[in-house]
Amino acid sequence: MPQVSLATLVTSVRAGTHLASFPTDTVPALAAKPDRADLIFTAKQRSLDKPLILMASEIDELWQYVKGSDRELEIWNETAQKYLPGALTLVLPSSDRVPAIMNPTDPTTIGVRVPNHTLARQILAQTGALATTSANRSGQPALLSMDAIATEFPDVLMLPIESAEPLSGTPSTVVKWTGEDWAVLRQGAVKL
Repeated sequence: MPQVSLATLVTSVRAGTHLASFPTDTVPALAAKPDRADLIFTAKQRSLDKPLILMASEIDELWQYVKGSDRELEIWNETAQKYLPGALTLVLPSSDRVPAIMNPTDPTTIGVRVPNHTLARQILAQTGALATTSANRSGQPALLSMDAIATEFPDVLMLPIESAEPLSGTPSTVVKWTGEDWAVLRQGAVKL
């Protein structure tokens, strides 16, 4: 398992050369630079019809990746201010800044999230927004420990410490903007 310093992890992810794994408030993430999201699909053996989430340290970093009317942006921001950082993923219309590989079968939408986890947000503040998903092989339960992730993904970069903050083990709630309201796609840790 490549255990590296925070600086090396950040530099390698920003260069697009490696996947990283780090804890979040729900389950540990596999992460890559958005334009290198193919690394995630390959490592997880994930079907291209399962989109990835764009995760950032602050919601303001994510608005550039979505597009909507002034009224929609106001509604989305109200929801984000209420629930983020936290275990909620908002699926919104994507802007042209989102690489198509993030959601190959429907590049018109993107899931965005800000985790409520100090270490995850520290990493994301230095890397910028990242393509993320749970750390597991596609179709398998999420891996919850560094040792399990290292065994399954031996080339993924990780920090040499376990986070002191607990994981819920429950994935984020996923809601999609319908044009008028939110539709729940997956009920997770947050109740809207």
